[in-house]
Amino acid sequence: MMKSDNVKKGMQQAPHRSLFNALGFTEEEMQKPMVGIVSSYNEIVPGHMNLDKIVNAVKLGVAEAGGVPVVFPAIAVCDGIAMGHIGMKYSLVTRDLIADSTECMALAHQFDALVMVPNCDKNVPGLLMAAARINVPTVFVSGGPMLAGHVKGQKRSLSSMFEAVGSYAAGTMTVEDVCEFEQKACPTCGSCSGMYTANSMNCLTEALGMGLQGNGTIPAVYSERIKLAKHAGMAVMELLRKNICPRDIMTKEAVINALTVDMALGCSTNSMLHLPAIAHEIGFDFDISYANEISAKTPNLCHLAPAGPTYMEDLNEAGGVYAVMNELSELGLLNERCMTVTGKTIGENIKGVQNKNPEVIRPLDNPYSQTGGLAVLKGNLAPDGSVVKRSAVAPEMLVHEGPARVFECEEDAIDAIKGGKIVAGDVVVIRYEGPKGGPGMREMLNPTSAIAGMGLGSTVALITDGRFSGASRGASIGHVSPEAAVCGPIALVEEGDIISINITECTLNVNVSDEEMAKRRANWQPREPKITTGYLARYRELVTSGNRGAILEIPRK
Repeated sequence: MMKSDNVKKGMQQAPHRSLFNALGFTEEEMQKPMVGIVSSYNEIVPGHMNLDKIVNAVKLGVAEAGGVPVVFPAIAVCDGIAMGHIGMKYSLVTRDLIADSTECMALAHQFDALVMVPNCDKNVPGLLMAAARINVPTVFVSGGPMLAGHVKGQKRSLSSMFEAVGSYAAGTMTVEDVCEFEQKACPTCGSCSGMYTANSMNCLTEALGMGLQGNGTIPAVYSERIKLAKHAGMAVMELLRKNICPRDIMTKEAVINALTVDMALGCSTNSMLHLPAIAHEIGFDFDISYANEISAKTPNLCHLAPAGPTYMEDLNEAGGVYAVMNELSELGLLNERCMTVTGKTIGENIKGVQNKNPEVIRPLDNPYSQTGGLAVLKGNLAPDGSVVKRSAVAPEMLVHEGPARVFECEEDAIDAIKGGKIVAGDVVVIRYEGPKGGPGMREMLNPTSAIAGMGLGSTVALITDGRFSGASRGASIGHVSPEAAVCGPIALVEEGDIISINITECTLNVNVSDEEMAKRRANWQPREPKITTGYLARYRELVTSGNRGAILEIPRK
């Protein structure tokens, strides 16, 4: 019996069949599995404008393999366009909207299987969360990354674009220079070309076992991407025949594999919000401190933008995610028995995949560092943890001590940075930007880019209870938990307090006595919420802290 028989077979379902007739279903189609294709196509996100072609290719693959493809939509926000204004409050919050709405559509209509077609930022983890909840055979195929831009003979990407604005403020770039970047930094459709959040999550979908080889790296404009989409449609029908479901694939071991690959690739810090959220859907209580355990034994093999001069197209040519995983397997760092959407195990998938460019994927005897790309820092400023992309931090900033420059929102910090009020050695603190405080946990790409553009990237740190774009680089420490809105220690920091950062030893402290902090806590007053209506108000009431992945939970009475 097929799941879709609940809406297609029997006398009681005669009204349902009349509605399928209205859809133009034939008698023959009514006998076949109904496969939902979750299309994230829209005309506002560059990474999603080509998804109509991916969806059409998936439909062909499903039909070829004996299924009936049925398309329904999912939303997606372009974080780049949403950056630096109220729109960014509406980015992270969509992850859970996407998961919830996809769950509703899939279960309301009783699909037998699903193909998820995401691409950018929250769309990928949102659909992975939904896949775990719905638990019917599911394959992911993304829209693919953008090709890098070329400016003045160098490959460039969106992070260089944001930094160009900071360089202009510093007087080191002309209007004409900025305009040239503007015209050339983002030359094609696709998810932005560095190892930012979208590409991080699409690569980790391969590592989790939920996407076919190349899902994370084949450029959006390559015909190979269309072929991949057809194969995804065929693959889901094979999974249906074998009854292999997401929870057979997305196990605790698979999540740990994904975290290991994350460390080797140097993924976006946002993965430390999304992996815990995905883990939560399979009943795995993912503590972000796992990151340091995994990092301690996992070498960082890739320095893609913004950490280095290589891009997703280079990683693809070098052998992609499977080549990175094959390197890690030599150290015995992966659980190779984990099942995947190919119907084979991780070990079977990666066997014999070659690293074709040791400059893009460093071999094990020449890593960028012996430890992974991310680190979780704890201390009296972040008792529940904070996250930094260690691979994108200048060596001289791995250990840093400096005075706190405290700002109550992102906009005030940007004004101070561009106004030359932030100097070498300072530690910029931006608070009340956490999941509840924002609400919505905005990305701080504008301030980190302004710091880099002003030439302060190797002398100034930034700490926030908000989060960072994958395009951020430098000593950018986010997800500070507990956040300011619930009187986390970051709410009690005062201008001039000395903050000690030690990324090597994974610590983050403010040099203030416990007694003084207790005094400040006693005098602290909660802030009135800036937003009291609509989705954000509901989100604020349900969202947990950054260290738990900013998941939504009904408050316990």
